[in-house]
Amino acid sequence: MDIDFALVLVVLVGACGLIWVLDSLLLKKVRNQRIADFRQTAGNTRPEKAVEEEVAALAREPVLVEYAKSFFPVLLVVLVLRSFIIEPYQIPTGSMIPTLQVGDFILVNKYHYGLRLPVIGTKIVDIGEPQRGEVMVFIPPHENKYYIKRVVGMPGDRIRYEDKRLYINGEEVERDYLGATRVEFGPESVAGNLYQEDLGGVEHTIQLSDLRLGRQGRTSWIVPEGHYFMMGDNRDNSADSRVWGPVSETKIIGRAVAIWMHKDPGLNLPHFSRNQLIR
Repeated sequence: MDIDFALVLVVLVGACGLIWVLDSLLLKKVRNQRIADFRQTAGNTRPEKAVEEEVAALAREPVLVEYAKSFFPVLLVVLVLRSFIIEPYQIPTGSMIPTLQVGDFILVNKYHYGLRLPVIGTKIVDIGEPQRGEVMVFIPPHENKYYIKRVVGMPGDRIRYEDKRLYINGEEVERDYLGATRVEFGPESVAGNLYQEDLGGVEHTIQLSDLRLGRQGRTSWIVPEGHYFMMGDNRDNSADSRVWGPVSETKIIGRAVAIWMHKDPGLNLPHFSRNQLIR
């Protein structure tokens, strides 16, 4: 089960902040009153050093309050960074090969498409809208977890994908042959080809297998208003809008902007040889 880190951070920040406020409004007053009562009863009957030691003990904050005050600013900064500026994300599948490999750690720009409240996702500041060809992180309509694909269709577009060729509003998307490759299907791989595709001026590499994948089902779609049609660059091995439909604007997480680290599966050390901007 995936952990909702945004929800965890919100809960932790809220709990730490609440403890801090309760201490400031209630518990601190109780401690101060105890100190005042002690000073009044102790008078001059006890050595000054002993009095100050006892006062320090009475003024000491509970351990829970100490931890809450220490962690609150740190957690708040992390929450703001992850919610409104940048969020790390690891690529779990090969649906975006060759652009993104399994084990890539990427950075997701959280403000590129507007600022949204953490957890609930409500947009509070409108900055920009997704553009054709951009790589976007989102929550698909069928599952409550992060997915990453490329924006292929804009609201109102007519999308057709047939015989391994992509058509947008009746026009075939241009692509140039780059060379042969191997396309992985689980533990096996088959022959395939790499192409450079141009989506709205964004040039990127896609891969297609030489397999004829049998019955393809639906081949054309009209993208509703407020939705986007998403596809993986690994066209024959990607569950995307061709399977579960267009993505709502309300489910956008952010734009994938850069690969900052890579770690191959298993007991392998991370490395930075794949550091690059994402196109």
